[in-house]
Order: sequence, then structure tokens, then C-alpha cells
Amino acid sequence: MQNRIKDYRWLLLVIPSLTGCGTLSQMSSPEGTQELFTHQSLDGDVDSVVRHYMAQKSVPGMTVAVIHHHGSPQFYSWGVTDAVHQYPIRPDTLFALGSLSKGITAEVVACLVNEGRLHWDDNLGTLLPPGTPLSVDAQKITLLELVTHTSGLPRQNMDIPMLGKFIRYLGSGENFYTELDSNNVLRYLDNWQAPQQKVPEYSNLGYALIGYILHYKTGEDIQRLASNYIFQPLHMANSSFIPEQLKGYPQRALGHAGDQPKFIPRGQLTPDWHFSNNMVAAASLYSNAEDLAAYVRYHVSTTHNTLLDNVFAEVSNTDIQRPDGVQGIAWTTDFIGVEKITYQVGYIGGYSSFIGFDKKRGNAVVVLQNTFNWSNYIGIALLMDMANNDSLTPDRRLSNILAP
Repeated sequence: MQNRIKDYRWLLLVIPSLTGCGTLSQMSSPEGTQELFTHQSLDGDVDSVVRHYMAQKSVPGMTVAVIHHHGSPQFYSWGVTDAVHQYPIRPDTLFALGSLSKGITAEVVACLVNEGRLHWDDNLGTLLPPGTPLSVDAQKITLLELVTHTSGLPRQNMDIPMLGKFIRYLGSGENFYTELDSNNVLRYLDNWQAPQQKVPEYSNLGYALIGYILHYKTGEDIQRLASNYIFQPLHMANSSFIPEQLKGYPQRALGHAGDQPKFIPRGQLTPDWHFSNNMVAAASLYSNAEDLAAYVRYHVSTTHNTLLDNVFAEVSNTDIQRPDGVQGIAWTTDFIGVEKITYQVGYIGGYSSFIGFDKKRGNAVVVLQNTFNWSNYIGIALLMDMANNDSLTPDRRLSNILAP
């Protein structure tokens, strides 16, 4: 098995970084973006940056939520869900979030650890069913390594079937992660050898294993766990790993081709990705700007829920060094000049999403779009704009004045 994995390393040259999240340095604003920050209010900055981006990228619809100095979230929306239905995008419009699912899942794991039901140093030898074929190195992978992307596991399985599914995806937009969604995910561990040095490396495979482990160790699926620990306490009534159950699902924003898939014209509809097993916890979440604004706000302010306050403080403080920042529990922190920005990004099907915060200043941003674009720089641009204009007076605070 290990030899086959080595033989397929070349697939990394064929399958670009389609299945994970880059750093903010990779998503930095294009040349000239700062020239758009010339208005007397952040309202004007938000509008000019987003309209510029939508025109460049042919994005049908976007919604943005901004929190400034721990204040109430302000919402901005543009465009439509798709050309056929033309439902206007609103703050309560549902979007597929892709890898933002991992943040909720990791915080569920942190809740279980805080309650003593799991432990960060638990390893796969004890987390998986007895008799699971595991190499010596695989047995030593810890729960903390899985949630922080430091296990040494690759982004996804690297084999010929994966290559075939990926090539089909380029022309169809269809889900190519069905293998990780099945319990076959365990078979990649039998002869796995750890790299000489474990460094943060984004791994969908690792989070598929977390999905398996959560169900095996608790007897509950991620939807029930997330509802109990996060959605219900934070009143996130429009967030679900089973999106079809949400009342706004028929009017959801539909996904469109953008930078990916390569062989589908930009702006064309792409199929939703559906999961039913281990990848649900890694990529199946749908939500809207309203719920995500409430969620991210509590990462810069207290929830008055002791468990969640402890968890939200812990996930962004885990100090695993990266070249340009630190890796936390699902969340990543980048240092941009003197600023410290903590964030997650998600890409799936025809969607891109960003959620980030500046804890020092109490600022946070949510950006959702119904097009798959790698250059997801708007969130970081707005956080930096607020940081650079920290002396804003009350009359310049955000207000929901933009036309839909």
C-alpha cells in the first residue's frame, strides 16, 4: 500500500489544491484592491469591493456580514440565487459551506474533550474499532493531530480511482469524494508511513476519519452532536449538516462554475455535492450569513456558556507554527504585518465561503458566494480595512443601506 501511495504522488501535480484551504497570503487582494477603500464609510468600501469582485468573477450572488468592535452584525447582499429562479440573495439565503463544516466538527470534538468523553492524546489505536488494520505509524495518530491537520495524512486518497473521478469532475462538477465518504477510508491506514516531519497539511482524509470516530465513539451523528453543542445554544436554526431538512433549502443559492471546474464555462450551474457518511462532518454543512454572523461573533465575545467559551478560546489559541502564522483547531491564524487574523475558508461544488475574525479589535467578517473561486480575498480585505481604520466614529458604523 505504501509503495502505491508513493507511486501516486504525481497525482498531486494533476489534482491541484481543489480540496482544501489556502492561507490568507494565497488569497491576498489583487493589485489595486486597496484603491477601492476610499469611501467615508465602511458601507461604501464593502459595496465597492464586492461589486468589483462580482464583475471580475461573474458571480451571480453574494452576501456579507460584518461585525465591528463587538457590535451587532450588519448584512449586505447582492444578486440572485441563479438565473432561472432569480430569488434575491438575502442574509437568510442558504449556501453550501464546504470545509467550514470542519470548524463546527472540530469544536464539537473540543466540547467532547472538555467533558472528558474524549482526550486530545487519544490515538487511532484506541479511537477506531478493535481489529482495524493500522500501521504502527497510523496507530500513533492522535485526535489533536487530526483536528489540527498535523497528522501527516495527505489531502485525500491518491490512487487511480481518485484520478478518474477527478477528471470526470472537471467536466461534470460531480462529487469526487465518494471513497472518503465510505468506510473504505480506513483502508488507507493499514500500511501508512508518517512523513519524517509532521507539519500542518490540510487533510480531508483526516476529517473523514473524525466523522467515523465521532459516530463510533458517541453513537450519534454530527448533526445531532452539533445541534446539542453549538446550533441550539447559539440559536443557529438555519444551519444543518442535513440541509434538505432546512425550510429555506428550496430557495438556496445554487452553485456555479468559476475558477473550477476547469472544463465548465464560468457562470454555469454545477451539481450540489451530497454526502451520507464520514464526509458529512467534513463538508456537508449549509448555513446562511445570519447564523454564521452569530457564530463568529461569539469567537470575539463571550457566549455566557462556560463550555462554549472555553472551547472557542481554545480552538484559536492552539499554537502550532506555520511559516506565516499558526495552525489552531480547524481555525488558522495568519500574521499580516502587525495584524493577527484568524479564519477558515470553504470550497465545494459551486460555492466559496470565508469566515474570519480579528479578536484583538472585536471585528469579524462572513463572506458567502455561489461560485467556486479560489481568490476568496474579500473577507481578509475587509478585516484589514477595519483594522487600518480603527478610529471610525459612530456615524461611520455599518448600516444596512445597500440595495439588494
